[in-house]
Amino acid sequence: MVRKIVHVDMDAFYASVEQRDDPGLRGRPVVVAWRGNRSVVCAASYEARSFGVHSAMPATRAERLCPEAIFVPPDFTRYRAVSRAVREIFQRHTDLIEPLSLDEAYLDVTENKTGLPTATRVAITIRQQIRDELNLTASAGVAQNKFLAKIASDWRKPNGLFVIQPDDVQTFLPPLPVARIPGVGKVTETRLKQIGVQTIADLQALELTHLEARFGRYGMRLYELARGIDHNKVVPDRPTKSISAEDTFERDIPLSETETLIRRLAEKVWTASRKDTRVARTVVLKLKTSGFNILTRSHTPSIPPGSCEELTAIALLLRERITLEPAQRFRLVGVGLSNFRDAESLQPPLFEDSE
Repeated sequence: MVRKIVHVDMDAFYASVEQRDDPGLRGRPVVVAWRGNRSVVCAASYEARSFGVHSAMPATRAERLCPEAIFVPPDFTRYRAVSRAVREIFQRHTDLIEPLSLDEAYLDVTENKTGLPTATRVAITIRQQIRDELNLTASAGVAQNKFLAKIASDWRKPNGLFVIQPDDVQTFLPPLPVARIPGVGKVTETRLKQIGVQTIADLQALELTHLEARFGRYGMRLYELARGIDHNKVVPDRPTKSISAEDTFERDIPLSETETLIRRLAEKVWTASRKDTRVARTVVLKLKTSGFNILTRSHTPSIPPGSCEELTAIALLLRERITLEPAQRFRLVGVGLSNFRDAESLQPPLFEDSE
């Protein structure tokens, strides 16, 4: 049976929420970010994007590109509340919802709860409900799998809907640049260009053995996606793989001065981890040098950390495994927990077997 997948992506979500809640911001270039040399852009309105501003860009560069930009500090508590309201609209139509972030999600509407005849009608209805009830716009893509639905949702942004019918896949995909394939970043795109691949048609011309020899297991994935094949199901409530927190210093500091922030981040991560019924086995420490090199150290103790104090102690011990020049300075530090397991699987047996 052909699945019916909808990918919904809120338009410039954080910035749109700010413009909705403050009429004075509507139609103006809004940048959601803290001001400062270390800040990065969380989101930019479409008015700001026309100047070349985009998310993850240093805030200072955004200010140079768009001197008239209005900087608004992010309010994630409010964004999460709006995201929950969007999720409630999704749940009227299906229980098979896989959130990717606060502002986008996959929905499997092969069988929808409202009895609408097609996935396209479901997408139209969801977008209209978001507009009517939340005064926000969303773009949506409809296709037979997640890969194609993701491409489709970006096709007519903002505030657009695009449908890729099964019969159109083999004419729609070939002209697209390989960068359109989710997961093909700058590095993979460069490696593909080195072997003459710039479009999906070029990728389709390569044998599977060639792709596997060059890209390993990812070669099979590229081979299938180039043909519009994606067997991945919509997985609701995907288990958390990791929990982390990080912060950037006001100025670059030596390693010896990072303890206070490591302790604060460890407490934040530990508090967040208590919401999960599983146990995290691995502690991760992340550091970014003044030269933007990222260093990570991790440790999986025989007994998982059972308190914030134990987590903090392990994170500080990981810091001792950083061996660099004394003059090295750091701009960012992060603490994380990963490798989650069910608590029951970590319990030793009550009685040992005896012969």
